[in-house]
Amino acid sequence: MSRTLSRGETSAGHTVGVRELVPALGAVLLLYFVVPVLVLVITYSPAALLTSLTETYVINAAVTSLVAALGSTTIAVVFGLPLAYWLSRNTSVLATAAMGAVVLPLVLPPVVSGMLLLTVVGPNGLGGLTDLTLTRSLLGVIAAQTFVASPFFVVTAKAAFDGIDDRLEEASRSLGRDWVGTMRSVTVPLAKPGLLAGLVLTFARAMGEFGATMMLAYYPRTLPVQIWASFISDGLDAALPVAVVLLGVALGTLLVVHALRATPWR
Repeated sequence: MSRTLSRGETSAGHTVGVRELVPALGAVLLLYFVVPVLVLVITYSPAALLTSLTETYVINAAVTSLVAALGSTTIAVVFGLPLAYWLSRNTSVLATAAMGAVVLPLVLPPVVSGMLLLTVVGPNGLGGLTDLTLTRSLLGVIAAQTFVASPFFVVTAKAAFDGIDDRLEEASRSLGRDWVGTMRSVTVPLAKPGLLAGLVLTFARAMGEFGATMMLAYYPRTLPVQIWASFISDGLDAALPVAVVLLGVALGTLLVVHALRATPWR
């Protein structure tokens, strides 16, 4: 028995207005992400930007960021890989608490992270009970980046390990391989796309770290800290060339992660 469709309703039972509104709302936020990048490309001369990129302060900041990001990413992989595997294979209360500790730097404001690090490795670290001081040093930059960026690798690696069937590892061990052999020949190869994605994301996050680095080290200046210093002293035009370098890193990260077809939210 047919009935008269109410105003704005289709035979499929959907409201036309709402169905059309959903993508429109999403498009507004998407434009908000894309428009600033397009304005940058259209407004500023590529030739002028390339010339500015050869400035000494830009090169020095880029080198510092690159060296520090490579160092912090290496630390994240060396210590984060076994931690991620342990978290993936344990469901105990201790593992849950450990996962909370891993995620904590992700939800803390970076400036607060820098303040926490200062209480340990600052001039008066641990209440003055230690001489360990990393302020105004490359090691301080690496320490700040590691604290903020390494959780990206642990979380992503854990997600990659979660997607591996335990029975495959059990089958490998039943064939005579020990734990190390199973990890090398089964677990890591299967998790490789996720691990590589986590590595790339960790490197990109380290390159873009600002708040904790500024609080803990400040010198030598990384790209984000140099952006801030240039903007404060000489305005937007002076900070822009440094920002372009980080924009290139961000876009490169997206391309690599897309090529790996592995993301931390899957």
